[in-house]
Amino acid sequence: MTEYKLVVVGAGGVGKSALTIQLIQNHFVDEYDPTIEDSYRKQVVIDGETCLLDILDTAGQEEYSAMRDQYMRTGEGFLCVFAINNTKSFEDIHQYRCVLRQCSTAQHRRALALPQGPRAPWMVGSPVVELLLLFMKQGGSQLEQIKRVKDSDDVPMVLVGNKCDLPARTVDTRQAQELARSYGIPYIETSAKTRQGVEDAFYTLVREIRQHKLRKLNPPDESGQDCMSCRCVVS
Repeated sequence: MTEYKLVVVGAGGVGKSALTIQLIQNHFVDEYDPTIEDSYRKQVVIDGETCLLDILDTAGQEEYSAMRDQYMRTGEGFLCVFAINNTKSFEDIHQYRCVLRQCSTAQHRRALALPQGPRAPWMVGSPVVELLLLFMKQGGSQLEQIKRVKDSDDVPMVLVGNKCDLPARTVDTRQAQELARSYGIPYIETSAKTRQGVEDAFYTLVREIRQHKLRKLNPPDESGQDCMSCRCVVS
C-alpha cells in the first residue's frame, strides 16, 4: 500500500485542524484550540488505488515557526490553507514570494534555513537578508518557505480557501485562482463545517504527488517543456 505524507500549513485560525478532523472523523470542530502539531492516518481509495494518508496538522502561530523546516523536509505534499474571510491569512501565503525573487541563489537559500543561528559575514548588513529574516520572523509565505526548504520550485501543493460557507468573504475567488495559477498549483475552496471540498482538497494533493513522481521519472525534454505546462487550476 502506498503511503503519502501530507502536511497542512497556514496561519493560525484558518481551519487547518477542522479540515483534517473533518476528513478523518467526519466531524466538525467548532471550537478553536491552537495546534502545536498533530498527526493523523487514514486509509482511503483514490482513483482505484488503496493508499494510506499520513497527515500532519501543523501550528500556525509564530512561536512554533522553528518547527517548520523539519516538517517541510519530510512532507511529500502540502495543503496551503487560508480563510476566505481573513485577508491577512491570504497575504501571508504570497507576500514572501516578492522578497525571495531578490535573493534567489542557492547560497542565500541555505543560509536562510538557519535564520536564528550565527550569520555569515556576507549576511551582516545586507538589506535584502535583513528583510528576508524579518519576513521569516513574521511567518512569511508558507508556499515559498516550502520551496526554499525543498530547494525546488516543483513541490506538490494545493492552495485551499477555507470557510467558504461564511457570507463575509474578503478574499475574492478570482484573486485566489490567480495566485494559484501563478504558482502552477490547483486551488480549491472548502468548508470544514459542511464538508464541501474537503475530500477533493486532500485527494487532489495526492494526485499532485503522483504527478510529481512521474515528472521525476520522466524529466523535461530538451525544449524544457513537460507536463507541468498543462497543470490546471481547480476551483
